Amino acid sequence: MKLLFTLIFTFLLFPQHTFEKIPWNENQKLTWDDFRGNPVPSASFVASTNTGISFTYSYSIKNDEISVEYSVESFFNPEGSWFIPEKVNPYILKHEQAHFDISELHARMLRKNLSGRKFSKKIKSEIETIYQQIEQKRRAMQTKFDAETDHSRNEEKEIFWQKNIANQLAEYESWK
Repeated sequence: MKLLFTLIFTFLLFPQHTFEKIPWNENQKLTWDDFRGNPVPSASFVASTNTGISFTYSYSIKNDEISVEYSVESFFNPEGSWFIPEKVNPYILKHEQAHFDISELHARMLRKNLSGRKFSKKIKSEIETIYQQIEQKRRAMQTKFDAETDHSRNEEKEIFWQKNIANQLAEYESWK
C-alpha cells in the first residue's frame, strides 16, 4: 500500500488564490522594483517585506519502510511587499533584504531538521510539528530583528544583525 500526502505551508494563506513568489537566490538581491504592493502611509516604517517558506512533502510506506521526499523554498511576495518611494534608500533596501535572508535561514534550518531523519508511522504529525517549530522561530526572529533595529533606524543594531544573519546563513550553508 502506498500513501502519498502533499502539503504546502506558506507564511500567508490565500485560499484558492496563488500569488507570485520570488525564490531566494544568493546571487539576486531584492530591488525596489520587486516591491509591488500598495504603500501604507500611516505605518511607522517606510517599507515592508512579505516573505515566507513554501514546503511540500510526500511519503510512502512499503513493507514498513518509510520513504520521504520534500522541497523547501524561501520566497518573497512582491504583491505583499511595499515601500514609500520618497522615504527609502539603499540602506533600507538592505534591511528589507535581511528579512528575506531570515526566511532563507529558516528554510535551511527546516531542511537540516528533515535531512536524514527517521520518521515513525506518525510521519504527518511529526513533519507538521517540525515545520511549525521552525515557522514560529522564523516569525519570532523577524519580529526581534525589527524591534532591535527599530525598523533599520538603529544603525549599530542593524550592523550587528546583518553580520549575525550572514554568519548563520554560512553556518547552514550545507542545507542551501
